[in-house]
Amino acid sequence: MVTLEDVARQAGVSLATASRVLNGSTRQVGASLRAKVELAAHQLGYRTNVAAQTLARGASNVIGLVVHDLTDPYFAALADGAMRVAESHEFMVMVGTTHRDPEREIAYVSTLNAQRVRAVLLTGSRVDDAGLTRRMRQELDRYLQTGGRVACVGQEALGVDTVVPGNREGAAGLARALADLGHRRFAVLAGPERLLTARDRLEGFAGALAELGLPAPQVVHGSFDRDGGHAAATEVSSDATCVFAVNDVMAVGALASFRDRGVDVPGDVSVAGFDDISTLRDLVPQLTTVRLPLADMGARAMELALTPPGDGADTEPRIEAVAGEVVLRESTRRLG
Repeated sequence: MVTLEDVARQAGVSLATASRVLNGSTRQVGASLRAKVELAAHQLGYRTNVAAQTLARGASNVIGLVVHDLTDPYFAALADGAMRVAESHEFMVMVGTTHRDPEREIAYVSTLNAQRVRAVLLTGSRVDDAGLTRRMRQELDRYLQTGGRVACVGQEALGVDTVVPGNREGAAGLARALADLGHRRFAVLAGPERLLTARDRLEGFAGALAELGLPAPQVVHGSFDRDGGHAAATEVSSDATCVFAVNDVMAVGALASFRDRGVDVPGDVSVAGFDDISTLRDLVPQLTTVRLPLADMGARAMELALTPPGDGADTEPRIEAVAGEVVLRESTRRLG
């Protein structure tokens, strides 16, 4: 492997001079010396060291993207949108997954700060824990004080620029659409109790039912994934005509659970989800859901992370709300 020392020797310059030219130092190097170093690097096929560039410039060309679960199509779509924007600005993206562990998320931010990344993008729901939220805000504040940039997809809880999905409003709209189909008895596969996204969707759905004068839904909590939906579906009351899973991957698990037990969807029970993840296109029956523009949300959040407010702008965090769209498909049917 060609080293920086090899390049310096070939160009007839000091190692320090070669480093300043190739590792992005702000210290000036004369045009003739710079040309010698660049020519030597080209002749030898030398590739620059990103870590060395980071140390030389004081900020890297790397963006830190932190997701909860990269196997979940929701986060994969967010990441895709964010990474496309980063690449258009010639930034590299370092992806870390927390496996839905808030402690791991805080540790990631600390590590990214130590690595002096240019910006950090956090994607995923907050949890109802004041202590964890306070510690995350403190970690982000330490990073921001070094000149870093932060944006988030989720709730307005961290005091940073945030893209906020319309969880309550989307779930309420879904409840009204399902009631229009004649459904009166509902069950909600509600996800973890402390997860704010799951809670917001449950409360939006149940609140709309109450406004319509309909009975409160049966609520079954479980993990926010396919297996959680599969397990929660076994607890659904037999008199429920429609099941709402608070995300699509839980709904996919519920469909599998019903199929395993010989329960016909939508003949015996209707099923709906939330997010409109891309893998639903191959699902039978096609799933009724609330569509969020996931890739666009990731892209918008990355633009916020890379674009500081203009001169004289309000110092308050920028908040961009994103509405959901109810999409009725084959997994729900009209009653009567």
